[in-house]
Amino acid sequence: MAQILDGKKLAATMQAKMQTEVAAIKEKDGTVPGLVVILVGEDPASQIYVRNKEVAASKMGIYSKVDRRPETITEAELLALIEKYNQDEQFHGILVQLPLPAHIDEEKVILAIDPQKDVDGFHPLNIGRLFTGDSVMIPCTPYGIMKLLAAYDISVAGKNAVVIGRSNIVGKPMAHLLLQENATVTIAHSKTQNLPEIAKKADILVAAVGVGHLVDESYVKEGAVVIDVGMNRDANNKLIGDVDFEAVKSMADFITPVPGGVGPMTITMLLYQTIKAYRLQKSGV
Repeated sequence: MAQILDGKKLAATMQAKMQTEVAAIKEKDGTVPGLVVILVGEDPASQIYVRNKEVAASKMGIYSKVDRRPETITEAELLALIEKYNQDEQFHGILVQLPLPAHIDEEKVILAIDPQKDVDGFHPLNIGRLFTGDSVMIPCTPYGIMKLLAAYDISVAGKNAVVIGRSNIVGKPMAHLLLQENATVTIAHSKTQNLPEIAKKADILVAAVGVGHLVDESYVKEGAVVIDVGMNRDANNKLIGDVDFEAVKSMADFITPVPGGVGPMTITMLLYQTIKAYRLQKSGV
């Protein structure tokens, strides 16, 4: 039976330390790290994510603001809003909640954020620094996964790692973080032939493809570490991952649950990087 990689527990431990760190910053500087989340429209999933971020930030003592804008906001108006927060020294992190309405170019929006305030780690400058091994701000989900592996003393060096999914948010940065820790990495995706056969060679398997219960026992070798990034809904509206947990748990040595695995780590790393951004901006780096 696989050992559960408990992201909820690790997130709580990290957030308690970060709360102490923010209190020390406030005592020393008289200010605290600030995070603004720009939420456009009424997407239900985005509303939940933003509320969870807001609650966690408040608990840690981080100054948090959610700037809600209607779906009718123009691209120019949104870019001007981002520039306002780029110049606002109260806020050390800026997050624009994705997805955005179809009439707004997400790439332009990401490019508009000051890279030093890009706590999501999506700006091309931050992605480039990640790929060259000189990372500053890292996409939060892959970063959280690496923290989770380290917390359970799971060595990555020399292992075969397969990442299913090639998004700029998870798949590609995940592969580079594993590569930096000396794993041998394969990126698989929807066009990959013989996907179960390739996945079954993995010592570390990361499923980030967005297809509920895609990964069953035919994808997993005995003793593998299985990381499930998926957040899907089944026919009964139950939250499920990309991995069929019940089918795989007896084969893997370690596995993340959904919920309670990767998700809490994503929010934690966002706030971790908000504190980091505060320190960088205060030091003038």
